[in-house]
Amino acid sequence: MATFDEINVDISVVLGESEMPVHQLLRMGRGAVIDLDVSEDDDVKIYANNTLVAKGQVVLLGERIGISITEVLMRAPDQRPMRSDGPL
Repeated sequence: MATFDEINVDISVVLGESEMPVHQLLRMGRGAVIDLDVSEDDDVKIYANNTLVAKGQVVLLGERIGISITEVLMRAPDQRPMRSDGPL
């Protein structure tokens, strides 16, 4: 198990997305609001190393924000990373 302690994974949680011209983004100041393409009840997308791995819901933990995983997404065998001795 000690070898797993040294593996780093970049985790990203995406609440929603929006498109806008760069000039509009550059004009935004502190406190500006960007409309997203989701509602408050929609799942967030959870990425590990830029690969979608799960979906979840935003939860409040006192003054902190957390994510409750609602679905773990399985990848097809042909999309899984390969090792020299076979699939992971």
